[in-house]
Amino acid sequence: MGVAVERLRGSIVPMVTPFKENGSFDEGTFRELIEWQIDSGSHGISCAGTTGEPSSLSIEEREYLLEVTVNAVRGRVPTVLGTGSTNHEETMRLTKFAEKIGADAALVIVPYYNKPSQEGLYRHFREVADSVQIPIVIYNIPGRTSVNMEPTTMARLRRDCSNIIGVKESNKNFEQISHVLAQCGRDFHVYSGIEELCYPMLALGGAGHVSATANLMPREIAELYNLTEKGQWDKARDLHFELLELNQALFWETNPGPLKACMAMMGKIRPVIRSPLALPSDEVQAKLKTVLEKYNLL
Repeated sequence: MGVAVERLRGSIVPMVTPFKENGSFDEGTFRELIEWQIDSGSHGISCAGTTGEPSSLSIEEREYLLEVTVNAVRGRVPTVLGTGSTNHEETMRLTKFAEKIGADAALVIVPYYNKPSQEGLYRHFREVADSVQIPIVIYNIPGRTSVNMEPTTMARLRRDCSNIIGVKESNKNFEQISHVLAQCGRDFHVYSGIEELCYPMLALGGAGHVSATANLMPREIAELYNLTEKGQWDKARDLHFELLELNQALFWETNPGPLKACMAMMGKIRPVIRSPLALPSDEVQAKLKTVLEKYNLL
């Protein structure tokens, strides 16, 4: 497992799930997007995370999406597949399925809506991790789940589960990152799940980032990591500030609404998102278009 874990670094792109006009999964477009990402230098591919609208997919659709991802990537870069949900048995099923089809790691979200205690989180993740051999990345996103997994809980899981190797931190409490690394070990793979914190996360010793912006500018988001790997921190800092306006614009409304609108303007996908989410208003889309033009994306 060690070699595979060491590969899990850099820009791991949280793919959108493209849909056809009738709302069904657009597999052809999804495969094209994966090719574009790999050709652009992205270091890994993730699907069925928040950006991929997993809660709007049936469990059968999710399994098919995971399988298509592994099949399309063909081992060229690592795959980190989103298998978590609010339901424990469903999370177990999807994580075992990810292992069966050859995923490099599973991304397991802190259960949303339930608001489990720290002990509840520990037991949930412990059972999921014990059921498979593949690496598990915890997905901590308090803004979506209403629960923050505390560093002490992560450290306990890290100690008791050898295959829990890291965390995607979509946590605006940046102080937590230092405590996670201090308590879990500096070799624990911490990824930024907040676009504006990708650079500072790397400065603290993060393993990379899972940035929605990589769906628009994959080469630049990968380069942010590459520059820091080369020790070119000033250039990386400049790139961080260059990306700032776009990173903010993608979250003017709930992700992935603005992102999907932008990708549709760029001709990458159809402008379709599943209810209860909605694409931004015409007014917001006009502002997004202006931002895309600034970045020469149209």
